[in-house]
Order: sequence, then structure tokens, then C-alpha cells
Amino acid sequence: MGLSHHSAPIELREKLAFDANRIAEPLSALVSLPDIAEGLIVSTCNRVEVYAVTRDIAAGIAEIKRFLADFHALPFDSVESHLYGYHGENAIRHVFRVAASLDSLVVGESQILGQIKSAYGYAAEYKSSGLILNRFLHKAFSVAKRIRTETGIASSAVSVAFAAVELAKKIFGNLSDKTVLLIGAGEMGELAAKHFVSAGVRDVLVANRTFERGERLAEEFCGRAVRFDDLFDHLHKADIVLSSTGACHFILEPKKVAEVIRRRKLRPMFFIDIAVPRDIDPAVNSLENVYLYNTDDLQGVVENNLEQRRREAEKAEEIVDGEIGQFLAWLSSLEVVPTIVALRSHFEGIRRAELAKTVSAWKDLSPEEEKRLEALTAAMVNKLLHVPVHVLKQTGQGNRTDLYLDALRKLFALSTEPVGEQDQPLQDDDEG
Repeated sequence: MGLSHHSAPIELREKLAFDANRIAEPLSALVSLPDIAEGLIVSTCNRVEVYAVTRDIAAGIAEIKRFLADFHALPFDSVESHLYGYHGENAIRHVFRVAASLDSLVVGESQILGQIKSAYGYAAEYKSSGLILNRFLHKAFSVAKRIRTETGIASSAVSVAFAAVELAKKIFGNLSDKTVLLIGAGEMGELAAKHFVSAGVRDVLVANRTFERGERLAEEFCGRAVRFDDLFDHLHKADIVLSSTGACHFILEPKKVAEVIRRRKLRPMFFIDIAVPRDIDPAVNSLENVYLYNTDDLQGVVENNLEQRRREAEKAEEIVDGEIGQFLAWLSSLEVVPTIVALRSHFEGIRRAELAKTVSAWKDLSPEEEKRLEALTAAMVNKLLHVPVHVLKQTGQGNRTDLYLDALRKLFALSTEPVGEQDQPLQDDDEG
């Protein structure tokens, strides 16, 4: 159950957000609800979701809806109209897609997986998750990892700032010995500079008309400010130039840039013009070893990359569909195991009772003969149960398991309990 950027405005998402530093209280309240056996809460800027194991689907849905509204002291109607809910196979598909960032605002972003892992960490710490959610979340993590490994869903830049970094890597390869010069101290230039620093650039220079603002920005990147009037005394030091001023005319023209390139002995330069109006004369791009991209060029790169991610997302959806069946099979095995245990126990009880009667009535039976009778009756029970147990294990893979289980329980008056934490579900493959 939950809401996201698909279903609710940010104003409501903010009101329903849970503070990670105070998550113990809502987790405790969640699993204290009458029909909720296990639960965890995912709360990010784009979504608030509750993943739960419920004893009764309709009652569990109603309780979680009320919980979300009441915990935040919000009118029920104002919350309910924005909520979505999934159960069974659809719930499994939804969480797998969220973990793999297929449901994110930016498909392929990496933050959501870390956020879900943190949410699961809190649930494990405060013991609100149990056997099913533990297994479910580990499966979701493995699905997300497989998608990132087997598809290119996260391999291409989908923001203008990050696209600039990716292009720089294509031009220069390693950026660790490169210098970035920021011309202007606008937000877009600052964001791009952060990406370049994260990518390992060596030095950052900042040239701004207001020198003090340039100094403050340079300090953020452990760089240094240069006076705007001295720009051309420093331009040759820069391998990458990010320009984002508010000038109404070109501040870099071909003649000046050609002089800079000669000074650099034709070492390449990458110019990124993210100003509107543009700061750099487009004719600069015709110079040898000069690469110039403006906002439209970068946006074109982003659009191509988004289309590539969309194609890769189709492959990811196929992986999700395949993995759902595996988890459903495991869930089915949780029902099968207690029935198999109860069936064996039922037959074993009859065997031991009848064997005890026989042994007590057979006065001259030797210890060796008693052992042979024990082995004979045990072997008969095993052979009698071989086919039923095999069929149950196969139906545990999802083929109308309930019909077989109900029939066996009624035919043999079996009493079963849900599988516990220490039980070993059938075909319990490792998911990390």
C-alpha cells in the first residue's frame, strides 16, 4: 500500500513522509495492527509505501490505509484517494519494479535500491519483518542487481549536468589530471561542477563577475577563484570550460579561443555552454581540438539516452516476470512443508502404534527380529508416501496447490501449523 509521484502531489507526500530517525514507533504501530503479521516502511521524496504480510487481505488493506492517515493526523479521505494497493503476484511485481528503479521518476536511477535496503535494515533491527518479508526483500535486491548486471538501464546519463561529464570522459578518458574552469556561478554550472568533482577532476577554477561569490563557490570544491577580468590569463589552464553567465553577448569568440589552443600546444579543450543566451560563439566548434556543446546538444544526448533506457527497461520487465514465478513457488512451498510434515507424522504414528502392539504380543521375538520389523515397517511407510510427497513438492511450484492440500488435510484429518523461521522450505535456493 502507498502513494508516489505517480499518484500524489509533493505536498501530500511530504505530510506522509516518515522520519528515519524515528521509524521505530511507526514500525511498532504497523505490526501491532490486528491483521498485519510483518511490515516495513519505505519513505523517500517520491514515495511512501508499506510492504506487509497480512492474515486477511481486505482487512489488512483497510488497516494500513487507516494507519497512514491516523499516524500523521491527516483526514482519511484526503489520503485514501491518492493510495494504490497491490496484493499477491501484483505486489511482488510492484516491489521488484520499484527496487530495480523501473517505477522511478528517472528510470534507472540508483538511489531507490539503497533506500529500500535502509528501510529493510530498520525493519530487521526493530523486528517488524519476519520469514516472508526477509526472503521477499532479499529476492527484490537480487532482482535489482540482476537487472543492473544484465541490462544497460543505468549506463547512460539522463541529466544535462551528468551528460556533460559523460561526454568529457569520451573526449579525455580519465579525468583525474584535468582542470575545470567555471565561468559564472549559477546553479546549473555548480551542479555540473559537482559531477565533475565526483568523477575525479584534479582542479576547479571559478571566474565570476562578483569575485566574492566566486571565492565561496571555489571553496566548496577546494578550488580557487580568479578575477573575471583576468579570464584569458587562466583559460589555457583549463581542459574543461563550463560557462553559465547572464551575459547578453558572446564572451568567448573563435579568435581568442584559437590563441588559447596555440598556448596549450593543441591539447584538446571541451567547452560546455549552458547559458541562455549563449556565452560561446558556435564558430568556436570549428577550431581544431575544440569540442563545444550547448544546452540543446546536451539535451539531445539526454533524450537519446532516455530512449536507450526505455529499451533496456523492456528487457528488465522480462527479468521481473521470470523472477516472480520463483518467489511464488517459494511461497507455495511454505504451505506444502507443514502438510508433508503432518502427513509423515500421521503415518509414522500409526506405524509405531501398530508395531508396538505386534511386538508386545509376540513374546519370543528376539532383538534382531524386532529391528528387522522396525526397518520393514519404516520402509513400507516411506514407499507409500513417496508418490504423494513427490506430487506435493511439484504442486509447490504453483499448480493448484490448495486443492491437493485441502484434500489431504480432509482425507487424513491433518492438523498443520505455518512454517516457522527454522523450518526449511522446499528448494530453498540461496538469494544472498
